[in-house]
Amino acid sequence: MRRRTRARELAVQFLYILDLRGPEVMDQLVSFLQEGSRDREVQEFALRLITGTRDTMDVVDKKLSSVARNWEISRMAVVDRNILRMAIFELLYCDDIPPKVTINEAIELGKRFSTANSGSFINGILDRVKNQASAGKKDAPAEGGKKATKQEPGPPGKKEPEEK
Repeated sequence: MRRRTRARELAVQFLYILDLRGPEVMDQLVSFLQEGSRDREVQEFALRLITGTRDTMDVVDKKLSSVARNWEISRMAVVDRNILRMAIFELLYCDDIPPKVTINEAIELGKRFSTANSGSFINGILDRVKNQASAGKKDAPAEGGKKATKQEPGPPGKKEPEEK
């Protein structure tokens, strides 16, 4: 299994726990990642996804609400909701990850951890987010090649290599 795929699995699992149990589980994040993988790259990427998704949750949930036609976030399956949150975080804030990769990985996570219908549900939602983000990049003023509102969360100083 590829490292980033494994990192995404760990991230979704922890986001699921965080969603159900609340912010007090953040104290267990490091040990969760260490138990989930001994690979440092897997742990670092999973940490980036978890902390980034958590730190941008308000923006991510607003975006999710705006594109999820006839769905309230609270009524979505917990697994689907957290796969979508993580993928929307990637689409909005991780310029180093191609949108196609993010969407395909999210679809596969949905198929693996949720229901048979999750893949198409996740695909539809993320496709709308990607299209809105692409339209927004065309309209937004550029500053140094990035949208002015975009910030990279996570550990400073380390850029992830481009997805293959």
